[in-house]
Amino acid sequence: MDLVKAMELAAKGMKAQGVRMRVISENMANAETTPSAPGEAPYRRQVVTFKNELNRSDKLRYVEVDKVAADQSDFKVKYDPHHPAADAQGYIRTPNVNTLIEMMDMRESQRSYEANLGVIEMARSMLMRMVDLIRS
Repeated sequence: MDLVKAMELAAKGMKAQGVRMRVISENMANAETTPSAPGEAPYRRQVVTFKNELNRSDKLRYVEVDKVAADQSDFKVKYDPHHPAADAQGYIRTPNVNTLIEMMDMRESQRSYEANLGVIEMARSMLMRMVDLIRS
């Protein structure tokens, strides 16, 4: 595999992880939101799924975002009878976002992003050395 293709593959990985980081950020931003009226659903956590895509012209497989979907796990329930969205028993539904899990997912995504960036930087460095060798 040549260095330019390696850079393209790493860039695809960075793009996919960038989408994942954006979704995780949205989840964390909405972790403490509540509905404004009884019966309304709170924010539902979003998750990113990836797929392995084949580039037939280069015969290379790279990662791509498949979809961003809602996490169907149950909402959390909190007792707050004075909240405007409380039901008859005084409970409100809160988002199904666990900030600790989101922080771990964010760190994993950052590390993958950085690894892909390292591949690009190394390939660029190797290309520059090759150009220097050709010049001399």
